[in-house]
Amino acid sequence: MTALPREMAATEAAPRARAGRPDWAREGADWPNRAASRFFTAGGLRWHVQVAGQGPVLLLLHGTGAATHSWRDVLGPLSEHFTVVAPDLPGHGFTEQPGADGMSLPGMARGVAALLERLGLRPGYAAGHSAGAAILVRMGLDGLIAPRKIISLNGALMPFGGGAHTLFAPLARMISRNPFIPFLFSLHAADQRIVERLLAGTGSKIDARGTKLYARLARSSGHAGAALTMMGNWDLASLVADLPRLGTALVLVVGENDRSIPPADAGRIRALVPTAQIVSLPGLGHLAHEEEPARIAGLVRELCQ
Repeated sequence: MTALPREMAATEAAPRARAGRPDWAREGADWPNRAASRFFTAGGLRWHVQVAGQGPVLLLLHGTGAATHSWRDVLGPLSEHFTVVAPDLPGHGFTEQPGADGMSLPGMARGVAALLERLGLRPGYAAGHSAGAAILVRMGLDGLIAPRKIISLNGALMPFGGGAHTLFAPLARMISRNPFIPFLFSLHAADQRIVERLLAGTGSKIDARGTKLYARLARSSGHAGAALTMMGNWDLASLVADLPRLGTALVLVVGENDRSIPPADAGRIRALVPTAQIVSLPGLGHLAHEEEPARIAGLVRELCQ
């Protein structure tokens, strides 16, 4: 059993509302698993993190544009067997945003490592969705964590095909540096139908509550801008080049209906990491853990045995 550090009982106060950022007193008033939420300063940032349960430490990292709400129905079942640690990534949800370097893949990996050090917790296992999986792999490669296993849930580990990444990254950087564009996006996101179409484009069907939570975050220009900044500073080519030296056991959980990350990417990753295990999920899309949370929680528990 893993006991939480004593200082975690005295969490820091929630950050004050800032223009363009989600307000914990308002947007967080009915936040999923709010009782597990804590605020800490680490690596120069004020973090929102949810910690629940006892047992081996399991680190959960969400993907781009999401927040801890994406684990809303997974955290409870997993906390019956693990000390679950699920932060909002830098700039996402209720965590502050660092400068551009802190929004790069290595920068976000260092940020999460600083948070873990502040909490005094060492993950025995780690699971990441989409870009969260890339951060976990980067952390493993850089010696920032040494879990027994990394579980990639529809992980975004490969660059976009063809020349798309070469074109997209500079565009995302340009957009993110113009504060007016994220503001415009947040205004458009006030129409929930736009968010519904974006979510449907992932190949997943999630519940109405999940859709409303995504829409709530998308209406925040700060959250939307952070997602754009993250994409603009992402370098997956370097991650792919380093994959062959990953020493941690890797499991690639793949939704066969994923329209965001090509399911065929899992085979390409296993060619670089021959020991990687592939687990296919027929009928599920990119947000598989939100479509069938009980199934995914059970799978994660099984994989962590």
